[in-house]
Amino acid sequence: MKTEQLYSIFRESKGVSTDSRTVNKGEMFFALWGNNYNGNQYAAEALGKGACCAVIDDPLYETEGTILVDDCLLELQALATHYRKELGIPVLAITGTNGKTTTKELINAIMARSKKVHASKGNLNNHIGVPLTILSAPPDTELMIIEMGASHQGEIRTLCMIARPDYGIITNIGSAHLEGFGTFESIVKAKTELYEYLKKVNGVAFYNDNNPLITEQIYRTVNRAVPYSAPDGTPMTVEVVSAEFNLVVKVYFRKKEYIINTNLFGRHNEENIRAALTASIFLGATMEDAVAAIESYKPELNRSQIRVTEKNTVFCDSYNANPESMRSAIISFSEIKADKKLIILGDMLELGSKSQDEHLAILKMLNSMGISNVMLVGPVFKSVAKEFGYKTFYDSERLREYLKIKPVEGAHILVKGSRGMMLEKIYDML
Repeated sequence: MKTEQLYSIFRESKGVSTDSRTVNKGEMFFALWGNNYNGNQYAAEALGKGACCAVIDDPLYETEGTILVDDCLLELQALATHYRKELGIPVLAITGTNGKTTTKELINAIMARSKKVHASKGNLNNHIGVPLTILSAPPDTELMIIEMGASHQGEIRTLCMIARPDYGIITNIGSAHLEGFGTFESIVKAKTELYEYLKKVNGVAFYNDNNPLITEQIYRTVNRAVPYSAPDGTPMTVEVVSAEFNLVVKVYFRKKEYIINTNLFGRHNEENIRAALTASIFLGATMEDAVAAIESYKPELNRSQIRVTEKNTVFCDSYNANPESMRSAIISFSEIKADKKLIILGDMLELGSKSQDEHLAILKMLNSMGISNVMLVGPVFKSVAKEFGYKTFYDSERLREYLKIKPVEGAHILVKGSRGMMLEKIYDML
């Protein structure tokens, strides 16, 4: 079946699902493959739950209600691209090593005050998540914000061909996913695939002109670019007023001064605020709306969150971690004035051959800052921590057991680590 025919079915459907466990009545079910499953096996289950059809790519599972295609994933992507064209609305793509989700959420909060905005949810930022994000957009959407993640070269290019962005932001370029990329140069090449696409379509890149690497790539690649320092040609400055507890910034724009009291932890979020202000103002938002939206935004999913519990004040930043974000979190936490402080760090994953060196560098940094009350979680930190005297735990479960015996009370606690370390398991102990 051709994409145009599938699109006709999609327009009459209740949406798209790739999970037979949660498919809703009237949705199209796409039988995708995974490392440990064949989605075709669940087509009958999806139809039984009321799916309007099941798109499959294995003729062995053809029944009444199935639609056979050559490749379900490619058809899902093609359908998303077709719908994106039919919507005919501006699309903003956001990628980067750190801050892309926070930047996306801030722009979404600002622009939603004046437009019908549809944005990526959760971590739907890959070759499956991006098509699903597009296909879940209501027909009356006026602006779409797509987060794009990558762990190998070529992924951003593919996502751009699906989402066809008119605008783009690379928040920054750091050393995450070295395992997949191999070298830092490869990471730069992969992230700037967004710039290459924008150049082809004469799109606009918003960029941090305080970042030399990003600025260099902008001048090399992009035709049209807007710096954070002048979102509409008018100078704008953003300064950190306070980074203790919730971040407070001062913005000077069009001869007016604005103070923004955020619910974000860490001075590194100043960069995300600058990105959000620049893109939003360029796209037509007022500074007044921007300030109100940023002040109202509350982070979720353990991203730059501050939780005051019955026992402690916990700075939750354990959704993900890489060397740059971990250093930033530690520096921000060091600025907080408190009698009792504790840092809990989990392994940074996907760093490949550089893993031990990067973890050792974090420990040397802690040592040089005179920080002694530290707990480390994960086999990599455990393997390099011997000379520093920090408490180490193989996994979050073992730390959890330790905290049962020796609870922490009356402390300010930073929790930072990669998602795979599952540090969220210890929050109820803090």
